[in-house]
Amino acid sequence: MQQFLIIACAHFLALLSPGPDFFLVARTSIAAGWRLASGVCLGIALANALFIATAFAGLAILREGSALFIALQLAGAGYLLYIGSLFVRHAGRSGLASVAANTRVHSWWRSLGTGFLSALLNPKNALFYASLAGMLASASVGWKWAYSLWMFGVVLVWDLLVALAIGNPLLLRRFVRALPWLERACGLMLMALAVALVFHMARG
Repeated sequence: MQQFLIIACAHFLALLSPGPDFFLVARTSIAAGWRLASGVCLGIALANALFIATAFAGLAILREGSALFIALQLAGAGYLLYIGSLFVRHAGRSGLASVAANTRVHSWWRSLGTGFLSALLNPKNALFYASLAGMLASASVGWKWAYSLWMFGVVLVWDLLVALAIGNPLLLRRFVRALPWLERACGLMLMALAVALVFHMARG
């Protein structure tokens, strides 16, 4: 259960900081409404599910304690440290105020495809899930299924909440004000997680 809470926390922290997928959901919601934006949300979640499945399948062939396994864990820790430092360094520079740029969406199915391609073509998604999966190589198949379903659900629900809330001017202004502190906190926690992973490896 402790491992689940750590992974769930790291995953959710990464979702909180706006990236390309966030802006796509926000722009679609503002331009076409949350119903069409829900297609974008599902497409993003499906692409994330593909990355999760690929990361876990790739780790299934790695033997715990092997040089390749250790290298993957170190790479994962390094990536968490890297994105954490980016969150801290660029806190408040996400440009959320320009989110109302014009976006034309013609159908729900097209919006789903747009969301899927946006998340699929973002290399940060693949690297992030690989870094999380590196911590779960010793988990059972059942737990990996549980993690996969949880992360898919969290991505989908979070993006749907963004689509519903982003059209509310009051909520948008409050989020913009809180964003710099939120990004700094997320960055520090992700870096702490990376350090904890390396410490755990050193003790093992």
